Amino acid sequence: MPTADIPVALSTSSVYPLGVAEGFSIAQDLGYDGVEVMVTHRTETQQAEVLNRLSEKFGLEIMAIHAPTLLLTQQVWGSAWEKLARSAQLALDVGCGVVVAHPPFRWQTGYAEGFAEGIAEIEERTGVLFAVENMYPWRAGGREATMYLPHWDPVDQPYPHVTWDFSHAATAEADSLSAVQALGPRLRHVHLTDGWSNGFKDDHLIPGQGEQRVAEAMQLIGSPEFGDGGFDGVVAVEVSTRSARKVGERERWLAESLAFARAHLGQSG
Repeated sequence: MPTADIPVALSTSSVYPLGVAEGFSIAQDLGYDGVEVMVTHRTETQQAEVLNRLSEKFGLEIMAIHAPTLLLTQQVWGSAWEKLARSAQLALDVGCGVVVAHPPFRWQTGYAEGFAEGIAEIEERTGVLFAVENMYPWRAGGREATMYLPHWDPVDQPYPHVTWDFSHAATAEADSLSAVQALGPRLRHVHLTDGWSNGFKDDHLIPGQGEQRVAEAMQLIGSPEFGDGGFDGVVAVEVSTRSARKVGERERWLAESLAFARAHLGQSG
């Protein structure tokens, strides 16, 4: 895939606490190629008819659905398997081929043990791909807790499709460039952000403002030789703008993130 064809989407989580409509509007204003929708407690994130209307109104494709597999969305859409099944159906209903999902929590018995096989079955049944996202260990009092099974790092797991998040990598004190190299064609989706290797805080900074080798990783992803003939996925900006206070500050940060993506993917604009 030529580098110019790699789409850059805006995750609706990047405009929190604003809603999905504002996410589409900002993405259109700034020149993003599409949107990743984070499914949350807000009903508009769960309704295909609403999302399709917004997609048509703003002329932006929905490029990924983020399943409600966060701790904060444990009450959304019932059981763990129900969350994935409904996320796949939502993806189909909005014409999207990828669902982003976190690895299972260790206490999700009956789900964690068969996670890899389960998502493979849903993929085969629906045609929707599940890109499992890297997370990070939880640390407290100098000790590390096992929160995810089989592991927070998907690189060595049998997932055919992976999402790489640079902020999560920073929290885990992982090397994103090495991980991207190791993943190769298994890398299906990217959460473009940054962070500091502090061992406990998930920063979701503007790319280039942390210490991850984000620029080098993006340049690798943008290379026509990456994987098996180029990166066949989406780069989605997922940064925190909750601290924005000044008029236009959120938009400026998101424009800077888009410019970073374009520059390091080797795109002109």
